[in-house]
Amino acid sequence: MRAVEITGGSGPAEALTLVERPDPVAGPGQIRIRVRAAGVNRPDLLQRLGRYPAPPGASDILGLEVAGEVDQVGEDVGRWSVGDRVCALLGGGGYADYAVVDARHAVPIPDGLDFVQAAALPETVCTVFTNVFEDGALKPGETLLIHGATSGIGVTAIQMAKAANARVIATSRGADKTEAARALGADLSLDARSDDLEAAITAFGGVDVVLDMVGADYAALNQSVLKPFGRWVVIATLSGALAQIDLGRLMMKRIILTGSTLRARPAAEKARLIGAVEATAWPWLAEGLVRPPIDAVFPLEQASAAHLRLEAGGHVGKIVLTA
Repeated sequence: MRAVEITGGSGPAEALTLVERPDPVAGPGQIRIRVRAAGVNRPDLLQRLGRYPAPPGASDILGLEVAGEVDQVGEDVGRWSVGDRVCALLGGGGYADYAVVDARHAVPIPDGLDFVQAAALPETVCTVFTNVFEDGALKPGETLLIHGATSGIGVTAIQMAKAANARVIATSRGADKTEAARALGADLSLDARSDDLEAAITAFGGVDVVLDMVGADYAALNQSVLKPFGRWVVIATLSGALAQIDLGRLMMKRIILTGSTLRARPAAEKARLIGAVEATAWPWLAEGLVRPPIDAVFPLEQASAAHLRLEAGGHVGKIVLTA
């Protein structure tokens, strides 16, 4: 099969190489997917740079989510048959023609979605669900603040929060991105380059949950605009990981500050999460309440161009590779 290897260097052109590898084989409890599309995510960039190694037992090939057809079924797998259209959450291995995955980490592709759209779902929807609805405990009628709202995670979080009857405040950079977030359903869409974020969010009434992909630069803002009993969930630190926290303010407001990663979680925990996502979020997809916006699609051999697009930061929605 074809696969994209990290061969050295830090820039995509030097680091990513299309190679031939033996086809993987599905073992007990696994399925093999003929990959038709693979999502590109920021952790892929970090792994390429040597900052986010694959967890033990995972493929060294990049790629955390794929969509395609089941073409091989291992022993002790009851749900899936050859030919089933699925998307799946991976620990690695998505940038290839075939990927082997724990059968519990796959879900059916929702009706009306093609492989490209479906490949944008598993990592993204699972990340939003576990952080916004489990750790963040967002409830109907509450307000979610999303920093980086036009990223792949952000556009999905807007739609999932609205599907759950919550209000959304989105921050992004530039008029085009601000309008895109508004079009996706944000009740208040703010331009981080020109708007007074604290004044606008405070005037809106503050927030109950923050989904924070920025980190240090917005730490003071988050502490200011969170309501009493607010939940601040950190999933990335694009502006830096070292932030100044006013512990007194956290105590007075009774704010919960938490953070998480998804990739290294145990297989059983991922299976539990996939089940919860299928039960809660898959009906939203079936009803058309959530649809993954696709920013750009590149063939597998142009993985380096896909990384450059993501690194440039001008994207709105997901970047996907086709195999």
